[in-house]
Amino acid sequence: MVNRHEFEIAFVGLKPGKHEYVYEIDDKFFADYQPQDFTDAKVTVKLILDKKASFLMLKFEIGGTVNLTCDLCGNITQKSLWDDFEVLIKMVENPEEMNATEEDPDIFYISRTESHIDISGWIYEFINLSIPLQRTCGENPDGSSKCNQEALEMLRKMNGHTEGNGSLIWKDLDKFRNN
Repeated sequence: MVNRHEFEIAFVGLKPGKHEYVYEIDDKFFADYQPQDFTDAKVTVKLILDKKASFLMLKFEIGGTVNLTCDLCGNITQKSLWDDFEVLIKMVENPEEMNATEEDPDIFYISRTESHIDISGWIYEFINLSIPLQRTCGENPDGSSKCNQEALEMLRKMNGHTEGNGSLIWKDLDKFRNN
């Protein structure tokens, strides 16, 4: 469990201009959330908060590594993360109504009376968005796969086995294909 106050920024006392914050995120950060499909997170989140008179511009820079399970062979592989995201926070009189009707996910409204913003939800979301959708072991410099070759060979054998049986199962449906 992580101290959530660490992710609250008191922006009222800040002078207008840019302010930088750096957060080191590990697996403990994700304990309050649903189980993740990665482990051993070592992520640095650099936040640049640009304070203006009636809005805040937040730029999150995500960098680091996580361990993921390869989609092809099941090996654990370390993947690098790098991405950046921006959030515009506008100060208004009716933030609930404005947030309910806002279509742009990068714009968020808070009350003019607010003094703190909690960025932990954005950190969680942006780290998860930085993880590649396709999770493979990658390739060696010679172009060969880094995947577990035994596991890939078993998949090839299983695929050939199901194709043979599969064609027998669906054989009678082929006569309806051209009708």
